[in-house]
Amino acid sequence: MNIMTAPQIPVDVKETGVEIRLSDGAMHYFNAYWLRDNDPTSFSPVTRERSFDIFHLDTAPMVKSAMVDGDALVLHWTHEDHVTRMPLSWLEGFRNGARRPDPADLPRRAWYSDHYPAIPRFSHAALMAEPGQRARWLEALIVEGLAIVTDMPDTDEALTQTVNLMGAVRPTFFGDYFDVYTHINPTNTAYTAGPLELHTDTPAEEFAPGIQFLHCRRNSVQGGESIYSDGVAVANDFRKRDPRGFELLSTIDVPFFCEHDSYDMRSRQTVIELDRYGEVSGLTISQHMLDLLDLDQHLLDEYYPAFCRFGKMLQEKKYMMRFMMKAGECMVFDNHRIVHGRAGYVATSGERFLRGTYADRSEMRSTYRALVSEGRFKA
Repeated sequence: MNIMTAPQIPVDVKETGVEIRLSDGAMHYFNAYWLRDNDPTSFSPVTRERSFDIFHLDTAPMVKSAMVDGDALVLHWTHEDHVTRMPLSWLEGFRNGARRPDPADLPRRAWYSDHYPAIPRFSHAALMAEPGQRARWLEALIVEGLAIVTDMPDTDEALTQTVNLMGAVRPTFFGDYFDVYTHINPTNTAYTAGPLELHTDTPAEEFAPGIQFLHCRRNSVQGGESIYSDGVAVANDFRKRDPRGFELLSTIDVPFFCEHDSYDMRSRQTVIELDRYGEVSGLTISQHMLDLLDLDQHLLDEYYPAFCRFGKMLQEKKYMMRFMMKAGECMVFDNHRIVHGRAGYVATSGERFLRGTYADRSEMRSTYRALVSEGRFKA
C-alpha cells in the first residue's frame, strides 16, 4: 500500500514496517516493532523511562496506515486503537541504523613529555561555582585524559567535593580513600620512599576504576618527582613501530593480582585496550601486580619480548612528563589511559602526603552529557 499526502514524501507500508523518503532523497525502512516501541508517548516525561511494555502486546505490531502530516510520520496500528506521531527530524538520525549521537564521544588528543605547561588547570573554587568550568574540566579529561585542580583546600572534604562534581567516590579493595605516605609496614609499593614504576592502578580488579584523584597535601621532600605518560600516545606509536607486538598486547589477556591477608583480587586484562572503533582507549599495566603469565610457553616466545619492548617504550624520554606536585594541587586523570609513577625520595628530608580516591568514567561522561546537551526529555 502506498499512501502519499505530499508528492515529495512517499510512504510505503510493508508487512513488517514502513519505508519513507527522507531528506537525502532515498527510501529508508523502519521496523514496526521499533516504531511502536519508540513512540514518543511510550516514555514517561516524569521518570524519563519507557513506560510502554512491548512484551504485553498480544500480537506483533503491524502498521495499518501511514502518512506524513506536516513534520511528522503518522501511523495507525492494525491491532491497537493507537496513533503514533514520529517527528521526521528524529527519524533522520536513525535512518542508517546509526548510534544515537553521544556528546561525550570525543576524539582523544595524544600528548608527550613536553605537555606539563599545557595541562588544563581549573581552580577548585571555580569548579564548585561554575557549571561551564565543570564542563570544560570533564571535556579535558575525556580528550586529554588528565587535568589539574588548583587551590584545593587542605581538607579531606575538599577531595570528596571534587569527586562529587563528576560522580560518586568509587571504593576499591583499598577502601573509599587511600593515603600515600611512607608506611612502616607497607602493603603497596606506593607506600614506600622507593621509586614507583609507571603503572595503572588496581589492575587486579575485574573493572578497575576509571578516574583517579591524587590530592597533594604536603610535599617538601627531596626527590619524589611525579612521572606521567599518555598511554594512548605510546600505544599508537607502538602500533606503527611494532604491529605484531601491538596485536599480541591488544588481543591476549594476561593475569593481574593483588593479595594480602584479607583479600585476593585477580583479573585478566589486555595490556592495550581498544574502543569500539578499534582505536587505542588506554592501558592496563603494572609490573608489581602482574601475575605469573600462564600463557602457552611457545606463545610466550613472542609475547614476552613484545611486552618488554612496549614497557621500555613507555619509559622513553619522548613520552615521560616529569614534574613536582605542589601542595594544593589535585591530579585528576583517566586510570585506563594515563600511566603514572614516581621517582624515589628521601623520606627523612621533609613531608610528603597525598590523599587519593577514584570515580567511574561512566559517571564522568554522564555528568558531561548532562552539562552540555539537552538530552531526550529536556524542554
